[in-house]
Amino acid sequence: MSQQVQQAPAGQHSHAHPHPPQPAQQVMPAPQPDPVMQARIDADFKPVDIAVGGPSTAFAFCNTHKLEKCKQCNVDFTALNRVSKILVTNPTLRCPPPPNVVQQKLSQAVTNMKDEGNNLYKLNKTREALSKYNMAASIAVQRPAWENAAILREELSTVVSNRSAALLELGDYLGALVDAETVISVRRQWPKGHFRKAKALVALGHIEEAKDAISLGLQFEPNNIELSGYMLELDKQLASRNQPNTKEKSVSVTSS
Repeated sequence: MSQQVQQAPAGQHSHAHPHPPQPAQQVMPAPQPDPVMQARIDADFKPVDIAVGGPSTAFAFCNTHKLEKCKQCNVDFTALNRVSKILVTNPTLRCPPPPNVVQQKLSQAVTNMKDEGNNLYKLNKTREALSKYNMAASIAVQRPAWENAAILREELSTVVSNRSAALLELGDYLGALVDAETVISVRRQWPKGHFRKAKALVALGHIEEAKDAISLGLQFEPNNIELSGYMLELDKQLASRNQPNTKEKSVSVTSS
């Protein structure tokens, strides 16, 4: 009896080949930390009782008092929360850029707003200028924490210095003094902050303290013409104020 053998079509095999075995994935062991460095970290490590909130509130705060900056717990999460909020609001930002990267648009916005205020101030529109200075200061403080702090200090001190002059012009002498103190705290060696402080102190009637402010500014820049000239003016004011009145009083005598 003859047997019929069914052949597979050309190009096809009549039997299946088994899949080749997959090589086992090798798991790389985690690198061991440097024992010297680890010892230093452990020596400085201090556990902090921290609570974490949602995006609508501070991200981190003390667990006891629920404060972002707490003196009793000796913690300050302000900078940490600021960076966290920036990263949350910028989901495409994988990590902070290098410090030498500067947001030119932000700097331009600060400059434009400040220049608008300066133009209004020159036109004696002081209250409108004050509004522009407020807006410029609000923009300046939005600079990310990882950028060069010197840029923030320069932009903010210039704007707040101009705002101090505007407040002085509007008769808010105490506000002008507060802004002058802010300028000095941000940019201590800049003479303009000490000059603004002296002007506000004179308006408040404290000429001696104004001289002290000018003297401190001259320590940073001894040849500053503005400070030196104002010091001479203050000396004249003090001399005229302390000069005794030598004029004889006229006495009228009625003859009886």
